[in-house]
Amino acid sequence: MRTRAAVTGVLAEMQPISLAEVLAEAALQVRVDRKYLVPIGVFVELVSRLRDRFAVLEIDGQRSFQYESVYFDTPSLGLYRQHLQRRRYRYKVRTRTYLDSGECSFEVKLKGNRSETIKSRLPYAAADRGRLTEPARDFLAEQLRTAYGVGPVDGLRPALVTTYRRSTLTDPTAHERLTCDIDLRFADATSALDVLPDAVLVESKTSGRTGAADAVLRDLRVRPIQVSKYCVAAALLNPTLRSNPWHRTVHHFSGGRLLRS
Repeated sequence: MRTRAAVTGVLAEMQPISLAEVLAEAALQVRVDRKYLVPIGVFVELVSRLRDRFAVLEIDGQRSFQYESVYFDTPSLGLYRQHLQRRRYRYKVRTRTYLDSGECSFEVKLKGNRSETIKSRLPYAAADRGRLTEPARDFLAEQLRTAYGVGPVDGLRPALVTTYRRSTLTDPTAHERLTCDIDLRFADATSALDVLPDAVLVESKTSGRTGAADAVLRDLRVRPIQVSKYCVAAALLNPTLRSNPWHRTVHHFSGGRLLRS
């Protein structure tokens, strides 16, 4: 609750921007993502330095919103293992629901040839968010065939759920966006875990080179980390899984000390 109060307080001092303005500014569906674990005190300083050029998304007076993502994988977690092995052609499959509005989409996230993230969306019924419909399967097959020349793996089913609160900051002139996530919870069919009680998961989204927020974070001695909510959640909820590429990140999420190098 202390983290939520601090985030609410510092974002209240920013200028608002509407959803229509954010969507008109740039879709950023092909982008470079850089992720950071930011202790709450450092996050407050980050926002204070960006306040003059960034605005915060506001909808109906709210500046943070509840998200739920349902990730799909095979019973043996084949998609997780693609990422573990750093396969060139790897992808994630999920539904994302904006719990405040009830809006939902089916999403396929691919890795491009230059390590950029390519995300494709299909409008989805919120009531179906825990299963793959036939239109979703067809959409997935089309995306994989177009991008990689392969078909989807067999046996995809719900693997785990992540929930969190997100605020979005945007610089309309530089086509730069920050998402700021708190109150993270990971859950599967048998267990749930609350993570990062004293930190914000910040993701910088740019069209290529580093942006203003990346420069400020570097000045604050916060470095990018390798993190995928899905992969970290899978590793935490299944402790016997190998998680070598994200070992330090998994340690931070499991309650280890946040490192500022």
